[in-house]
Amino acid sequence: MRVASLTSRARRRMAGWARTPALSSCCWPHKVWLHCWLAGSLAGWLSLGALADDAEGAQLAVLDASGETLVEVPLEPGMRWCLGWNHSVKQFPVLDCYRYHQGRMVLERSHQPDFAAGLGHTLGRGEQVSDGRGGYWIENIDEPVPGNRYTLRVGSPAVDHRLLWQTEGDEHRVSLSELAAGERVILQLKEPEEPGKPDDV
Repeated sequence: MRVASLTSRARRRMAGWARTPALSSCCWPHKVWLHCWLAGSLAGWLSLGALADDAEGAQLAVLDASGETLVEVPLEPGMRWCLGWNHSVKQFPVLDCYRYHQGRMVLERSHQPDFAAGLGHTLGRGEQVSDGRGGYWIENIDEPVPGNRYTLRVGSPAVDHRLLWQTEGDEHRVSLSELAAGERVILQLKEPEEPGKPDDV
């Protein structure tokens, strides 16, 4: 099984990230009932797996401001992952969830338990549906990320920006806030390199 790799700097700054249950901790420190329910809901979505996708596997890379790679997550065609964080005011968990589809990073859905500052549904961008718990999912966004990359200012440990994904049924979680709180990072796809052509003779 291919697993995420962390640089030596990342390992020094983030000890024990693989020891905590990934999805059961996705909602901390919010209410326990939401914590358990959202973890189960997210696990089912992440485990849907590849869907008739013919692109080769890639890497989801997190780069620091100097361009050093902090984290690399192997992506199989059709694989899904989420960026989660705790709202800085309300403290509830927010999720933006992506899929690796035909060589693109595609934003598929978002979970927002409240209409707090900075959150909300834009008309015509996905479909807002109740999550049955007082919050909502924005489904069917299906929006390719321009350039397969975006910049993130990583929040404090209380905000806990984190990556969540599954591989072969195993749950994984990496806290970007433990690696680079307060720093600017870039999340991007790294496509597999094409084999070099033989030199002309």
